[in-house]
Amino acid sequence: MARKKHSSIDEEAQIDMTPMLDIVFIMLIFFIVTTSFVKPSGLDYNKPQAAHATSKPSANIFIGVSKTGVIMMENRQVDIERVSANVERMLAEAPEAAVLIQADKEAKHGLVIRVMDQVKAAGIDKISVSAGKD
Repeated sequence: MARKKHSSIDEEAQIDMTPMLDIVFIMLIFFIVTTSFVKPSGLDYNKPQAAHATSKPSANIFIGVSKTGVIMMENRQVDIERVSANVERMLAEAPEAAVLIQADKEAKHGLVIRVMDQVKAAGIDKISVSAGKD
């Protein structure tokens, strides 16, 4: 009977990294899919000050209203009549969407109300207006 000698050089212990890399890639995909990306309105504006402003969870749809009456959505200028159609399109992509209106403190009150009416006409009841704290 011939005996085989087991050499320690031939059978070194090796760690298989494949399962760990699989888990890392799955976690990466999970975080990319579940992250909510912020889409700024693309306007420079001065928020009106409020004594009792509260922080709300981030909204999915941002609408900017400048002091000159320019309405911005997704970094592009939108007419007041097209706000409802754009919100409906975004609502189809994210059914639980909320709207944040970022209006300059010198923006016309009537225009902001018209934007809010357009958002309500699109079927969204969760509307917030951005304000700064004193």
